[in-house]
Amino acid sequence: MKKSKFICLFSTLLSVQILFAQSGIFAPAASNITGAEFPKISNDLRVWLQIKAPLAKTVQLAGSLLPSSTPVDMEKDADGNWKMITSPIVPGFHYYWFLVDGVRVNDPGCDTYHGWAMPTSGIEIPTGEDFFEPKDVPRGDVREHWYYSAITGKWRRAFVYTPAEYETAAGKQYPILYLLHGSGENERGWSFQGRMSFIMDNLIAAKKAVPMVVVMDNGYAVAKDTAAYQLNADNRANSRSVVLADVYVKEIIPAMESFYRIRPGRENRAIAGLSMGGGQTAYIGLNHPDLFSSLGFFSAGGISADVLSDPNAYGGLFSSAASFNSKVKVFWFGAGTEEPSLITRYATLKTALEKAGMKAVFYESQGTAHEWHTWRRCLKEFAPLLFK
Repeated sequence: MKKSKFICLFSTLLSVQILFAQSGIFAPAASNITGAEFPKISNDLRVWLQIKAPLAKTVQLAGSLLPSSTPVDMEKDADGNWKMITSPIVPGFHYYWFLVDGVRVNDPGCDTYHGWAMPTSGIEIPTGEDFFEPKDVPRGDVREHWYYSAITGKWRRAFVYTPAEYETAAGKQYPILYLLHGSGENERGWSFQGRMSFIMDNLIAAKKAVPMVVVMDNGYAVAKDTAAYQLNADNRANSRSVVLADVYVKEIIPAMESFYRIRPGRENRAIAGLSMGGGQTAYIGLNHPDLFSSLGFFSAGGISADVLSDPNAYGGLFSSAASFNSKVKVFWFGAGTEEPSLITRYATLKTALEKAGMKAVFYESQGTAHEWHTWRRCLKEFAPLLFK
């Protein structure tokens, strides 16, 4: 009888272990700060979130770990810990935060990033890829470069990547890529969330991309003298286009290319951006084909097949296939397959460009959405095509 009970108990425990393994084993996220147990990620990509707030009456989860913008209630245990386990999350980088009695609070278990227009929590959902991870290869530098903008009346900061050989290859000049961030983010985004330097180091070390300088500036610019631009100082849409274009043409490009060893000529200059930054890339780059020979659009609006039916669009750049192909060396679009509206738009644009005889490259990031891993993959695919 005792043996039978033991066998029954053992069988039950084994069943529980199998059920637990099937439901997912949770481990601390790779993006956690040192020693933090939470958040945790399961092998089926669910996220276990937890925050201690014993006096709180309500705690909610908000951000891009949820399928909608509506915050979701968390549950409180006897020890004052508020907990929640999400549904499986799309691989990549995601922003999130807590609402503790209605007050926005970042997760103390992870680092903070500038996203959603303020410092916020972020988590890496495993992708099974390592092209954006540091490897045992020569490492470039990312430095802060401050300069005064007479147009905005303020000091501005750019983050500048120089390849590993830059300091030792005395006298050598390099091509340059201007890389723009998305809405609600800032000039740190490509270095911190985007892992730009690791991607470039790995590509250059593998001889898949030529050594280049990469400039990541702030995508927001409001003119000091708004009357000169006939703009309202609060009109963010215009500040993202008209004023920012002026800052790039008159200040950013001259500042970077006088300080760093940059190879002269439009053929050695490229511009690309994600989301909002892609729209800015269209406004700045397509309106200045005299300055840029290559353009990249990562999950970006701002351009569609409509440009081909307007002979005056971007100064008539799209009015002649021969002229377009001679001026634009790389015309590149990419988006995640979990961004269906953009994939549809790009497919329509692809068809229209091909029909018109204009050269372009289109890329679909499988299984990713409007988030940083899509854009990391985009950079990985785009950079090797430049300056060849």
